[in-house]
Amino acid sequence: MRPLTPLAALAALAALSTVTACSADAVGDPKGKRGGEGTVTVRIPDPGNAGVLARGKKDGSLDKALAAVGAKVAWTGSAGPFAPAAQAMNADQLDIATGSITSGITSLSQSPGFAFFTATDPDPVGEGILVREGSDITSVQDLVGRKVAVNKGGTGEYLLLKALAKAGIPADKVERVYLRPDQTAAVFNAGQVDAWAVWSTYAVAEIGTGKARFVADGAAIGSDNYSLNAVRSDFAEEHPEIVKALYAYLHENSAKEKKDPAAYLNVFTDAGPTAVNGKAKDVQIAFTGKGGTVDPIGPEDITRFETVARFYADQKVTPVKVDIAAHLLDVEKLS
Repeated sequence: MRPLTPLAALAALAALSTVTACSADAVGDPKGKRGGEGTVTVRIPDPGNAGVLARGKKDGSLDKALAAVGAKVAWTGSAGPFAPAAQAMNADQLDIATGSITSGITSLSQSPGFAFFTATDPDPVGEGILVREGSDITSVQDLVGRKVAVNKGGTGEYLLLKALAKAGIPADKVERVYLRPDQTAAVFNAGQVDAWAVWSTYAVAEIGTGKARFVADGAAIGSDNYSLNAVRSDFAEEHPEIVKALYAYLHENSAKEKKDPAAYLNVFTDAGPTAVNGKAKDVQIAFTGKGGTVDPIGPEDITRFETVARFYADQKVTPVKVDIAAHLLDVEKLS
């Protein structure tokens, strides 16, 4: 198994600005080309206060790994939802980003300029359908006639539709309330929706308060919601050795994170909105320990990707089935 958020791996209350909020200096960096010193700049969303890249940023190990292949990082904006990251890659403002296969499929349906080069197994415990403690919703069947918050076309909508399909419930029996993930907590806690289909980045904070619980997690839903790392297509073509080096770094260090999750939390600060403390910290550690590692995309992964693409088309989330296989790289064969 592999962790849900290998590249961003944000703390529960990560910075809310999207990856398109690039600084002038970052956007002005060479666009994946060698500068005067012969170094290639790789534009990556800032990882915040947790995860493999946050630790690599702090201890210099990422700089060292990339320097070995003539590259350096420009931290560009903040990690967040994949849809704006995909737009930034298409606009040549970003080179690397992380997202779910579900949001990846919807982004691929819109003239993509990126490809995926790693896979992380679906999170069995950190994603699912969240309800408030004390709710009379005790099963997926109890969602009939209720309002469920989801992010349109992404993980939330997928988890809800997948849960309903598995339970044999027509999708139109549950009202989907489309909200941005960073806007949903207040609506959920105010009781304006009955449930929230969500993943660990946001679920940890809610479960950590002791006031929310999963009525069905990823394992119960049968989720195929992989986490993937994407690279701008032109960058991968021009600098395959850098993509391969970044994969090797993520693979090795995600295995270390799985063994010692606490060491990858509160990397820069243990206070403030990006820190995870108390019960929420225990929840995050447990989730990460049951997650997986960043791995190459294998044949069995592609089969499951295709299943998600077909499901999205059947559910009318995408107008047609997206050809996900056409946008995958075999990182082990890059040279």
